Amino acid sequence: MPEPLTLDTFRTDLAEYLHQDPHDVDLDENPLDAGLDSLRITTLAEQWRSAGVDVSFVDLAERTSFAQWWQLLSERQAGASHADA
Repeated sequence: MPEPLTLDTFRTDLAEYLHQDPHDVDLDENPLDAGLDSLRITTLAEQWRSAGVDVSFVDLAERTSFAQWWQLLSERQAGASHADA
């Protein structure tokens, strides 16, 4: 079973593609304004799916901030863990 996604790992994943320190990632920032393109967003979605979160490129593209991404990911992760129980 994959390790659960945490806010810290979420920030670390983003920071890798933004070339920032994880603590410098502004969760209120728009992902496109921050410098992510469609390929990087797709790669992140695949990475998070492999961690057990049901998320797609479209799910992420419809949201306008990293905070909204985290809310979606954490809700879906919680829903998946309840479905497994």
